[in-house]
Amino acid sequence: MFSIVDQNQHFVVINKHHGVSVQKDADHAALLPAVAAHIGVEKVYLVHRLDKMTSGLLLLATSSHAASVLSGLFASREIEKFYLALSAKKPRKKQGLIVGDMAKGRRGSWKLLTSKDNPARTRFTSIAGGEGRRLFLCRPYTGKTHQIRVAMKSIGSPLIGDDYYGGEPADRGYLHAYGLQFTCRFSDDQPETRYSYVLPPSQGELWPALPVEWEQPWHLIS
Repeated sequence: MFSIVDQNQHFVVINKHHGVSVQKDADHAALLPAVAAHIGVEKVYLVHRLDKMTSGLLLLATSSHAASVLSGLFASREIEKFYLALSAKKPRKKQGLIVGDMAKGRRGSWKLLTSKDNPARTRFTSIAGGEGRRLFLCRPYTGKTHQIRVAMKSIGSPLIGDDYYGGEPADRGYLHAYGLQFTCRFSDDQPETRYSYVLPPSQGELWPALPVEWEQPWHLIS
């Protein structure tokens, strides 16, 4: 279900495999208790979420205090998140900012609206992904459900393997949590520390090679 990317006394960063729910469902044992047992702690705390189809970096706190600190950073949008996405269809624009309110659609799906009362905001850039595909690097500034999946559909590029939003069938849904960066301290007597993580995808036969300039995504999309 996962592999360990990094661990310290306050949090653990895992590579969540695609097809694994962050909550217990009918198909998988609960992810969080499995991580806690693996690293030898009583409990880990969920401070953000990844969709079941999404692989990649998931940050889990190892104490209630750390969970409060990290949840506060997510709430104030001080944690930078970057995702890789792959589509078989060319977008209407190759880079830019996608902004709009999101509303519930049918069968648990969501749709992007033209209104901007409480909008989802996603900045992206893209390059050719081989064999007519398009590879996207996305930075969501907000944390709406299905945000990137809906944003990509809105520009004509539903993600490969994302049957909710009209993507072509594939061995997996091609969305990957690729980068995390944040600065924080967990007590007043500690200095602030900068944490940066980048994790290329390891599951999925269609992912292309990543360009060197994407190795530090925070320099590419601010």
